[in-house]
Amino acid sequence: MRNRPTPTSHEVKLGEEELIISKTDISGRLTYTNRTFMEISGYYEQELLGVQHNIIRHPDMPRGVFRMLWSTLKAKSEFLGFVKNLCKDGSYYWVFASVTPDVDRGGNVVGYYSVRRQPPSTAIRTIESIYQKMLNVEQSAPSKKVAPDQSIDFLNDLLRSKGTDYERFVLELYG
Repeated sequence: MRNRPTPTSHEVKLGEEELIISKTDISGRLTYTNRTFMEISGYYEQELLGVQHNIIRHPDMPRGVFRMLWSTLKAKSEFLGFVKNLCKDGSYYWVFASVTPDVDRGGNVVGYYSVRRQPPSTAIRTIESIYQKMLNVEQSAPSKKVAPDQSIDFLNDLLRSKGTDYERFVLELYG
């Protein structure tokens, strides 16, 4: 496994008009990244292509969020959500992500497109607190195998108490 950078407290902000765009194959290996992706993450194209997209996964992100993402994509639906990513130098950046399956004419998923944009800071303050609670649930779970499901259960219970679901919640936060 590749050495992961040590996270720092330095935040890199995506510009208001900037979009991070990437494409992966069906297994999540990067097949395309735009210049903004490379500039923000600090990786060169040759360091990214053919590598799992989770190269930029920040340890502050609950595994449950990614389990929801993959479950949504496997159902051939679009996933919307807030994600904290890790730069090559240990810095981090937040995005509002839209991830969609790339479906061929026969209806088969052949990969995934992801478009990320700058999230509102008010949304990040809200979601950061929720993600921290999800991480706490995962850390106190009896096993790593059930940890993501338990954090998803926590999130769904929280959102049900607010009369919403994850997609509506993040769309309202994005505003």
